[in-house]
Amino acid sequence: AKANGVLTISAAAPVITPQQAHALGRYVLPPMHLIRSMSEGGGTPEVRAAIANAPHRFKGTLDVGGQEQFYLEGQISYAIPTEGGGMHVHCSTQHPSEMQHLVAHALKLRAHDVHVECRRMGGGFGGKESQSALFACVAAVAAGKLKRPVKLRLDRDDDFLITGRRHCFWYEYEVGHDADGRVLGVEISMVSRAGHSADLSGPVMTRALCHFDNAYWLPEVAMHGYSGKTHTQSNTAFRGFGGPQGAIAIENILDTIARTLGRDAWDVRRANFYGLDANNVTPYGQVVTDNIVHELTAELEASSDYRSRRAQIAAFNASSPVLKRGIALAPLKFGISFNVKHFNQAGALVHVYNDGSILVNHGGTEMGQGLNTKVAQVVAHELGVGFECVRVTATDTQKVANTSATAASTGADLNGKAAQDAARQIRERLAACIASHHGGEASAVRFANDKVVVNGKSLPFSAVVAQAYLDRVQLWSDGFYATPGLSWDKEKMFGRPFYYFAYGAAVSEVVVDTLTGEWKLLRADILHDAGKSLNPAIDIGQIEGAFIQGMGWLTMEELVWHPNDGSKNAGKLTTHAPSTYKIPTANDCPPVFNVKLFDGPNLEDSIHRSKAVGEPPLLLPFSVFFAIRDAVSSVGDHKVDPPLSAPATSESILRAITAVQGLG
Repeated sequence: AKANGVLTISAAAPVITPQQAHALGRYVLPPMHLIRSMSEGGGTPEVRAAIANAPHRFKGTLDVGGQEQFYLEGQISYAIPTEGGGMHVHCSTQHPSEMQHLVAHALKLRAHDVHVECRRMGGGFGGKESQSALFACVAAVAAGKLKRPVKLRLDRDDDFLITGRRHCFWYEYEVGHDADGRVLGVEISMVSRAGHSADLSGPVMTRALCHFDNAYWLPEVAMHGYSGKTHTQSNTAFRGFGGPQGAIAIENILDTIARTLGRDAWDVRRANFYGLDANNVTPYGQVVTDNIVHELTAELEASSDYRSRRAQIAAFNASSPVLKRGIALAPLKFGISFNVKHFNQAGALVHVYNDGSILVNHGGTEMGQGLNTKVAQVVAHELGVGFECVRVTATDTQKVANTSATAASTGADLNGKAAQDAARQIRERLAACIASHHGGEASAVRFANDKVVVNGKSLPFSAVVAQAYLDRVQLWSDGFYATPGLSWDKEKMFGRPFYYFAYGAAVSEVVVDTLTGEWKLLRADILHDAGKSLNPAIDIGQIEGAFIQGMGWLTMEELVWHPNDGSKNAGKLTTHAPSTYKIPTANDCPPVFNVKLFDGPNLEDSIHRSKAVGEPPLLLPFSVFFAIRDAVSSVGDHKVDPPLSAPATSESILRAITAVQGLG
């Protein structure tokens, strides 16, 4: 209140949880609605009617926590003033072009006055897609004022307290299903903790809604997405970008259906799969044309001995009053492409020097995921030279302009294709040049094993390049790629937002101590679809890493805010250091960890028919969470659905066990 020229401000209780924001109607963006009904009219009332008419119905809620990116290298920017009032910024970022745009805006410069460079990051996981901008701008503004270089590097506590992380979600749903466990209708409200501003909360919610179906045909579905405005950091991208938050909700629903019917959860999941020729259209209108989930999961079920192990676990639990085992098989379907169509483009430069060495620059950023290795492999393959002949330089806004973020698992798809385009142009010029000297058709010239075969003669690649230089042939080229066939109406939530889908499945077995809530992952079997893999070693490493990272999100990584107790610390994040925030270590890996790539190329014309492998595997550890639920459920002889939310910490598991015992 204002009286006598004095402004009096009283602190209100902070809004911390998505539930609080939803109850108050506080959102950073307008709500989103994605509805599909097979009935005439096709709206929410028809979906509700389908639920009401189903033989079996239930309601439920679910909490899923957020997750700190915990990249090993924190946020860091180094700004150097340049001549003419420009600025050169070395930034640990997944999106150099956005940093260029925002630094230019902060300094009131044009884009060509700002040079952003990123050699590599010590990890990103989405946390350096948009949120690196604050630190790039602060360093640049300080450098501009002081007329000297400025480096800004956060310590871990400040990084936790300032930056955003994976959106936590709260779900409220009603489901109708038949006696076989098939979903006949479902209505769900998803509420995220967006923080104080939107940042990337809109596209995160869009992807969550578009992944609620996961691998399942849902004939009647009404989804409502709310990005809750809370007094917390503005949350942002994290590996999966809303996809895991969307898919875990339907998995939890199917798990509950199975327990209600007394059936194996895997059988219920399989009964709801998308069909091959019918029942194969997503709620947002995209036809699932590349469905391999049936054969992939059948192969994993057999190779993991799922059925026999299920029987062995039942026998073990019957004779073990304290330790209980659980097992679960969970599939995934993950859409690959940016939700925003114009982000699905990339550029690259390839230079061939007259000694035969090759330099590549592309718009993607390297953060330990092996992108530069894959792009170098693509160029080496196109020109028929060894991998050691190719070097990839730092991502640089002065070399490739208007780049998209290295995100949405599109790094190799986009930049690999752009580099391939550039390399092929050079190869065609070299072929025409050498054919003019040795005869034969340019189209018949072959490049392989550091040799060029022309008209029956084998010449060293370096000699062909040297001859082309003498003939004044252009030995560098730019390349460009734009993903074809995409469309998306964000108002109607309808179209083809994804170029293709990646698939996978995992079987996990756990043991739970029912006296303490402690648990251990005993074995994990994974079969994942990477198409025709560009680099199996990298892809298997990405799958293993995503599995453990996702397991951490669902079981041990707990974000805690100070409660609304009226103190000055109310609403402050209390888990802001390794001492209070637990991430998985090597000791959390299962003693038996079987990871295999599914044998089959991408049906779409992706780079060498490969598939993205960055984000999809993060859904694989759903199997760990539901194996824990299975073990807890066994305490009540699988007659009570455990009230277990994520993260399933030991405390949460113990509470769920107590609840099952009380209701059993």
